[in-house]
Amino acid sequence: MCNQVAVIQGKNTTLIRPGAQRPLWLYDDFFFHGASWPKSRAVAAVKFPPWSALKATGYLIFIAAMLVARTYCDVWMIQNGTMIESGIISRDVTLFKRHFYSYASVIPGIALVNNFLKLGLNELKLRFRERLTKNLYDQYLLGFTYYKMGNLDNRIANADQLLTQDVEKFCNSVVDLYSNLSKPLLDIGLYLFKLTSAIGAQGPAIMMAYLLISGLFLTRLRRPIGKMTVTEQRYEGEYRYVNSRLITNSEEIAFYNGNLREKQTIHATFKKLVDHLHNFIFFRFSMGFVDSIIAKYIATVVGYLVVSRPFLNLSHPRHLHSSHNELLEDYYQSGRMLLRMSQALGRIVLAGREMTRLSGFTARITELMKVLKELNAGKYERTMVSQQEKESDDAKKILLVPGSGQIINRDNIIKFDHTPLATPNGDILIKDLTFEVRSGTNVLVCGPNGCGKSSLFRALGELWPLFGGNLTKPERGKLFYVPQRPYMTLGSLRDQVIYPDTYEEQRRKGISDQVLKEYLDNVQLGHILNREGSWDSVQDWMDVLSGGEKQRMAMARLFYHKPQFAILDECTSAVSVDVEDYIYSHCRTVGISLFTVSHRKSLWKHHEYYLHMDGRGNYEFKPITEETVEFGS
Repeated sequence: MCNQVAVIQGKNTTLIRPGAQRPLWLYDDFFFHGASWPKSRAVAAVKFPPWSALKATGYLIFIAAMLVARTYCDVWMIQNGTMIESGIISRDVTLFKRHFYSYASVIPGIALVNNFLKLGLNELKLRFRERLTKNLYDQYLLGFTYYKMGNLDNRIANADQLLTQDVEKFCNSVVDLYSNLSKPLLDIGLYLFKLTSAIGAQGPAIMMAYLLISGLFLTRLRRPIGKMTVTEQRYEGEYRYVNSRLITNSEEIAFYNGNLREKQTIHATFKKLVDHLHNFIFFRFSMGFVDSIIAKYIATVVGYLVVSRPFLNLSHPRHLHSSHNELLEDYYQSGRMLLRMSQALGRIVLAGREMTRLSGFTARITELMKVLKELNAGKYERTMVSQQEKESDDAKKILLVPGSGQIINRDNIIKFDHTPLATPNGDILIKDLTFEVRSGTNVLVCGPNGCGKSSLFRALGELWPLFGGNLTKPERGKLFYVPQRPYMTLGSLRDQVIYPDTYEEQRRKGISDQVLKEYLDNVQLGHILNREGSWDSVQDWMDVLSGGEKQRMAMARLFYHKPQFAILDECTSAVSVDVEDYIYSHCRTVGISLFTVSHRKSLWKHHEYYLHMDGRGNYEFKPITEETVEFGS
């Protein structure tokens, strides 16, 4: 077997081999100007409008102010706590009371600073997630991109997980990284200044050197975390997908008694996830062990060595001019500051672990945005697996250039002019399709399964690209598709009839609820309105309506929109013959021309032409005569 990736863009088609991954972690500005901290192109694409940018910048400044206030609170608590202990050791009641009461009085303020910091971080996370989510959905639901991602391009699996869980984790990690880096850096700067004036510059310099060496070492050890995070999220998405399929297709599975088979599938998918998580947990255990030793305990040991040097050096000037209590107080204060600085250094080293994990989420979000951008630009990639002996056939398939055909929008006509009918993979169904249908003419489309009926309609609906020739058709809104299993949207009974219009659009069209009632009566669904009592009644219509009722509801929807052409794909298979006859007669009355896929012989009389595909690349487009109708009957 050989794997190839077809890259299709405009009029150029090339084949590429799966290559190396792109960089996972990039550095640039955050999602507004003025702040600089780690992020990816995923963040760069999020441009706040002026008011949103102002509010986001305000929260960033607010968080920075709270971080500074919290650091100064820490320094003040160290100094004040040292004085309290000094008063206890020296038995100085006045000194103890003064600093004790001072310490107790600022507790509410310190608590307020801590919780303001949490408030600012949570608000910033929410605003970042809100903006990024809206930006992604604007691209995902632009035109038919959501369809292309699942049907024409197979680079992104489980887009729902990417758009929900991964976006949330990504935004939370980015904002947490800001605070997890800013606070330790601020602590280090302030404690360096304090310690340099107290014990000299040599000790803090040693600590900074240790930070650099240990950080580089641990960063190299953590390299696999990003890739393992990407794999974890992919397995999580697959596990969710098999569970959602069980829920979606529960009735069909129940008829087949397929519960044991589905259990095997779910267990196999879950086992892949569990095995990977076991490996991930063991790797994180190993890294946690090394992190704890290097970033926590050895950092503390280095801190003790650094702070002890000036005190153990008896020739140091401080021994000549300070009392024992002053030396003890100086040691406690310097030691605690150095300990806090070593902890801050450790947090920066450990932040590398979160940064590596964040790179995994960054890679997934960046890939999603890249694919969305390319799909909206008319480019898609699809991995094709073929046997070696069929490589010559594959070479023939890719001679067709997706997107090389031309679509011409014109009312009241559908015309294929020397248009190849092919799948996105390049499989040719019909080499040269040519026929013309004008408004007022109904066409019956027939042929065996796999002959290209659905492909014809996907090309008409502009879901699939044209591989050459010209296609003349009305604009998208004037061509309506009614499938065998109609889609019932979330919402009210009115929404089922007017979908995808909204109530405001219905009112702008001047269509009253009484007219909607007539549409329901035409397809013998008036009893549903009587039963529900209101157009605003909300139900789970996919479950409430039977198969035949859903098909008739779709026909009422067709009457509401009154397109120039409609594609009926076995959409009356669950409807009685008399209702079906009325529906087809009414379509002719209101001027809707039909392309019908159906195996019912009784429908031949409602059509003037038939398009027959034999599944071998041949087709016939001929008028339906009386002999044809009699033969069909």
